[in-house]
Amino acid sequence: MKDKIHPQYKEAVISCVCGETIHTRSTKPMIHVDICSKCHPFFTGKQKLIDSAGRVEKFAKRSALKKQPKAKAKVAEAPKAKEENKA
Repeated sequence: MKDKIHPQYKEAVISCVCGETIHTRSTKPMIHVDICSKCHPFFTGKQKLIDSAGRVEKFAKRSALKKQPKAKAKVAEAPKAKEENKA
C-alpha cells in the first residue's frame, strides 16, 4: 500500500440531539446526528410521528381530492342510465 494517501483514523465522538454521546473511531473528530439508537422508535419501541412540513396532511388532502371527482362522476352517470331505461 502507498504511504501518505490514507486518511487519519482517530478517536471520534458521535453526539445525538437527545444528548447521547458515543465514542468510536473515524476520519472525522465530531459527528452530529439527529436520531440515535437510544431515541429511534425502532429500538425504543415507542412510536413517534416525525412529520416535517405537514407531509401527512398534504398526502391526506391529495388522496381526498382524487377520491371526490370519481364519486361525483358515478352519481352524475346514474340518472342518465335511469332515463335511458324509461325510454
